[in-house]
Amino acid sequence: MQFSESWLRSYINPELSSDALCHALTMAGLEVEEARPVTPPISGVVAARVISTEQHPNADRLKVCQVDVGGAAPLNIVCGAPNVAAGMIVPCATVGAVLPPAEAGGEPFKIKLGKLRGVESQGMLCSARELKLSEDHAGLMSLPVDTVIGQNINQVLDLQDTLITIKLTPNKADCLSVYGVAREVRAITGASLKRENYTPVAVNDQVQVPVSITASDLCGRFSGRVVRGLNLAAQTPAWMVTRLARSGQRSISALVDISNYVMLELGRPSHIFDYAKIKGGIEVRWAKEGETLKLLNGNTIALSPRFGVVADAQGPEALAGIMGGDHSAVSDQTDAIYIEAAFWWPSAIQGRARALNFSTDAAHRFERGVDFEHTVEDIEYITRLVIDICGTSDTLVSPVTDVVAKLPERKAVGMRVARAQKVIGVDIAADEMASIFTRLGLSHRYDEASQQFIVTPPSYRFDLEIEED
Repeated sequence: MQFSESWLRSYINPELSSDALCHALTMAGLEVEEARPVTPPISGVVAARVISTEQHPNADRLKVCQVDVGGAAPLNIVCGAPNVAAGMIVPCATVGAVLPPAEAGGEPFKIKLGKLRGVESQGMLCSARELKLSEDHAGLMSLPVDTVIGQNINQVLDLQDTLITIKLTPNKADCLSVYGVAREVRAITGASLKRENYTPVAVNDQVQVPVSITASDLCGRFSGRVVRGLNLAAQTPAWMVTRLARSGQRSISALVDISNYVMLELGRPSHIFDYAKIKGGIEVRWAKEGETLKLLNGNTIALSPRFGVVADAQGPEALAGIMGGDHSAVSDQTDAIYIEAAFWWPSAIQGRARALNFSTDAAHRFERGVDFEHTVEDIEYITRLVIDICGTSDTLVSPVTDVVAKLPERKAVGMRVARAQKVIGVDIAADEMASIFTRLGLSHRYDEASQQFIVTPPSYRFDLEIEED
């Protein structure tokens, strides 16, 4: 799992250096495979505003731009990017700037005063690829409109950030999210843990989709909500695009990005359907022999009763816990959506994606176990993001439908102090054990008679069943 250190520190910020934090995570069992800078060193690049553009007198594909970099006078820069336009705020490499090498192992690229087809150019306007932030080189990298002109690009884009890649053992599904890792950092360091604050969106509509779960061994809980009247042209905010990119996810569209973001942040896979394409109610069931489903990846698969589906009156619309269907996918014409968050039994998801010769981030999490207690709260959070990014004055929000069939039991587990000390090989005092349980967020009490802790695992821990756990 990959994430940025700055994202993790937005939830918990222990007084540890990057190296010390990575070492602490590794020693606690979350092995840090790699920690590397977001980009190779960059200097002399600032945020700039394109004041004006004129056609180059000697080249059809070049434009001569007047660029404000926060100095006394604008710079004259020749640019060949197809999207360059007056008013844009972009990264500008000034004369003397040093950019990352074009290829791995190459020499850094230094910007010099030069001429392009007879016109002097006092710098270079940059794409994301030239800064080694992505492979996007179709045009200039556009910065937010409130960016301070002249500010160093390292501060604007937080390029001092570190990308951390953690190798997780299969039992640590609770750490398949940035917030999950933050919980572990709290247990390791005792630092305070923050959580995104959001206000649930007020309900102002009563349109709902009827839901029935006819396979309780497939789905234990299914929550959903209709949101209508959204902005079709909404763009994913830059901060979200950056966090997604630094977690190895490319931006697709605002609605898809929001769903992916919450999965990476909270470990909650969700799905957003085009509400207009859902006919009748939703039935959560095992597939029927002979049914087919075209998936979001373009593959059309033959279903069998081994696979779970989310179906409407027309048939399967999504492959349960794995991937949505193409028919009900959101598009540029989607202005009404159905947000879904569910608890799928791990045994009902395990091996299904591999049987189809692909894997998904959702299946990777569901087959290990995803929190079953907070589906409604997570839909509220997704809704808040949708409204903040895609909402309009005409947006209508319906109540959350929450159907519970059967949920896991969280049985208390006894852990004897003497037995723990013997197995671990370290004489840890009972008071320290209690402190560790508290930092881990585990509900517990100490039984004096048997000298053991009685620990109740939370809904997001599927790995705590016996004393050794």
